[in-house]
Amino acid sequence: MKDQNLDLFDPRTAVMDPEFSPTRTREPDFAFAFNDSNFSDRVLRIEIVGDSLDGDGTSDSHGCHSLADWARNRKRRREDFKKENDMCHSFAALDITACPEEQIISCNQIDSEDADNENQDESVVAMIEEPNSGDEAANSDDSTWNCDSPRVIKVKTLHISSPILAAKSPFFYKLFSNGMRESEQRQVTLRINASEEAALMELLNFMYSNTLTTSTAPALLDVLMAADKFEVASCMRYCSRLLRNLPMTPESALLYLELPSSVLMAEAVQPLTDTAKQFLAARYKDITKFQDEVMKLPLTGIEAILSSDDLQVASEDAVYDFVLKWTRAHFPQIDERRDILSSRLGHCIRFPFMSCRKLRKVLTCNDFEHEFSSKLVLEALFFKAEAPHRQRTQAAEESASSSRRFVERAYKYRPVKVVEFELPRQQCIVYLDLKRDECANLFPSGRVYSQAFHLGGQGFFLSAHCNMDQQSSFHCFGLFLGMQEKGSVSFAVDYEFAARTKPAEEYVSKYKGNYTFTGGKAVGYRNLFAIPWTSFMAEDSLYFINGVLHLRAELTIRH
Repeated sequence: MKDQNLDLFDPRTAVMDPEFSPTRTREPDFAFAFNDSNFSDRVLRIEIVGDSLDGDGTSDSHGCHSLADWARNRKRRREDFKKENDMCHSFAALDITACPEEQIISCNQIDSEDADNENQDESVVAMIEEPNSGDEAANSDDSTWNCDSPRVIKVKTLHISSPILAAKSPFFYKLFSNGMRESEQRQVTLRINASEEAALMELLNFMYSNTLTTSTAPALLDVLMAADKFEVASCMRYCSRLLRNLPMTPESALLYLELPSSVLMAEAVQPLTDTAKQFLAARYKDITKFQDEVMKLPLTGIEAILSSDDLQVASEDAVYDFVLKWTRAHFPQIDERRDILSSRLGHCIRFPFMSCRKLRKVLTCNDFEHEFSSKLVLEALFFKAEAPHRQRTQAAEESASSSRRFVERAYKYRPVKVVEFELPRQQCIVYLDLKRDECANLFPSGRVYSQAFHLGGQGFFLSAHCNMDQQSSFHCFGLFLGMQEKGSVSFAVDYEFAARTKPAEEYVSKYKGNYTFTGGKAVGYRNLFAIPWTSFMAEDSLYFINGVLHLRAELTIRH
């Protein structure tokens, strides 16, 4: 049985944007009824006041040739509006007893249960009143309009259909159905800034016709802001889609990410912000190549880049170093820096994939709150100690959420697990896992390096190669052990390479040797498995277990 209390015009119970629903036909076009008295039941009176920095009353988007111009003008108006608010706290403070035929209603007063409106860069006032009986000067002084409020410079009057507006906007629905006497009166007055005029007219036209006449990014952003203010979700989705189809630039992407929070929280605009994040992540995925440019980006841009799985960095240690460098440059005050790292950027660092040596430095780093860094390091160490299948489970669970701290990036230097021994001899066992696609990408002459690990105070690394065998007759898989260049110290090392092999899936020794290392030298075996590359990569290869090649290197210092 149908709900007898269902209000077909209540946007909270209706489908706000049928175009996005596969089960609904396209929303009807009421453009013929726009500003037509024959199809209207009310009059909308729009009072336009001069912007503080735009006295001529023209919309700022008309004079903007780029998004940068638009953003600068919006910022100036936001700052000036805050100053005005300091002098006059609220339009609702008017002496309404002096004019009993009208009541002033702000956006937030229509429904006391609504959350506070965070989009405060412009004011909007709604009044419902009886039509005036005489001529009305647009710039006449109202004895109740005090607090040095902006002067009305122009008035527009439109014929409107309350069912059409109420069906598209919870703002207008509540305005026309609040049950008070004024909701039954015929004339409604809105007061807006001059810079909002063009956007509001576009928005009203959209609510009838489901389309816009403007196509430039600054104008679409103005309409988007108006749609957010008057709660027209279908127009927000429409603007978002048009903006996504325009060419994206770093400037526009950052602007979309820095829209007021009330807009960003709207589901309708989420695809636009997601596209902006993806654009920045793709453009700056090699942060070392664009380091100077990336260092100048604001916080929202840095978050978008560091949240990407495709970030091209040597290791997560490099991400940690970059975050510290950026925060120290942008937040010189230690308290501000700690707050940003704890609340925002610290969550972009994937601590479980940092080296243990770097994790030790995290614990002593003064830039982090000690409690925060201790928690992250402990979490990282527990993850490293987990069995591989448990790590994969945690990563899968994380990939479905907004956090990605257990998801491994495509590092230039692959993470390793290291077990160290001091007695009876200095020794370490190093585990390196490579995915099948990582190995496939090595063909025909590529190589991949491991993160550095240490033995006897000296840094070493593993490198996997696709190269020709010594007779140059076929490609094959090779594994090498190198020592990082650091002075002229020499190390005599016994080493052994092993790999897990089917069907037992145990590590099987493949090569043993000894070598006296000096800085920058490497040693290894060009054809570790003594088979051609095609056999190594075949579907029935003995060396890939669930798509992963498991390698092990054992190093012992020889005295």
